[in-house]
Amino acid sequence: MLRIHFTAQDLARTRVAATIGVAAEVYYSLELLGENRELPHFRTWRSAVAGRMGADTRPLTSLVPVRGPGLDLVALMGDVPSVDHAVDNLLHAPVSRLRREFEGLDFHPGHLPWARRVCEGDRDARRELADAVRACHRLTVEPYWDRGRSELVALSTRCANLVLEGGIDLLLRSICAPLVRWRPPVLEAPYPRRVEVRLQGRGLIITPTVFAKHPVSFLWDPLDRAQPPRLSVPALRRPLIDTGPAEADGSAIRNLGSLLGRTRAAALQVTAEGCTTSELARRLQVTAAAASQHATVLRNTDLITTSRRGGSVLHHITPLGLALLRTGALTEP
Repeated sequence: MLRIHFTAQDLARTRVAATIGVAAEVYYSLELLGENRELPHFRTWRSAVAGRMGADTRPLTSLVPVRGPGLDLVALMGDVPSVDHAVDNLLHAPVSRLRREFEGLDFHPGHLPWARRVCEGDRDARRELADAVRACHRLTVEPYWDRGRSELVALSTRCANLVLEGGIDLLLRSICAPLVRWRPPVLEAPYPRRVEVRLQGRGLIITPTVFAKHPVSFLWDPLDRAQPPRLSVPALRRPLIDTGPAEADGSAIRNLGSLLGRTRAAALQVTAEGCTTSELARRLQVTAAAASQHATVLRNTDLITTSRRGGSVLHHITPLGLALLRTGALTEP
């Protein structure tokens, strides 16, 4: 049983994140492949993916422990939605952080030499691992992300509506009920062992995930006690399937471009993956000021949402924006 104790300050600082980040979703997908139990929502996905893992994915798959907790890739690679950004974070992670995340994990004996190379910061090993993250992402996440993203947006929207209707109290009473129980001031959730958590004013980040094998997961960074812990909850309500590439409908593309303007329509497509203002500017090949202006127009028409994370501003598409985007397939700007 997991028991999370809240104060009034914790309740005020509790929020819902848009995503746990691409790196964690990739790693969770690998953990799901190793599950022996039946997972109805992932049946089609597993049958399509399981036989396609190969040498290019092995540097990452070998780092999934035999048993017990796995790597915290949020701590190593961040909660960013871009795989390029996540890989860059991995390549620049301090060796002390790598050692801390690998400490005590139960790797297969045959994989221990490789794990040691990675945790000691070997440059070539990091590059191989980064390439494996990309390979796993292409195989296990990317083809299914249209469905997954829709589920994340839907759950985030439901959470936002709950907060508007009844505040954080209603949100905590509604998250994953009846498995998760809100007995003020304590949130109780199923967990492999008994854990008592006191947030101590940091608040809690409730994070929807697509590739979730547990009813809830609890993540915290022991090296950064100022950061609020995360409670990840499953977002998937329907079977995960490969939706395939969007069909190019020339008239729909022209209509969406005519409605929003070519650059602004492209900006909406970029935010479907989640992005910062600087990433938006780079993808659109415009100045940061111009990207910020496009984002402001999209936000004012409820097509995207914007939140601040540290020194960055993050943009995410809304259900309305996603529905509009589906009227046509836009090419990469």
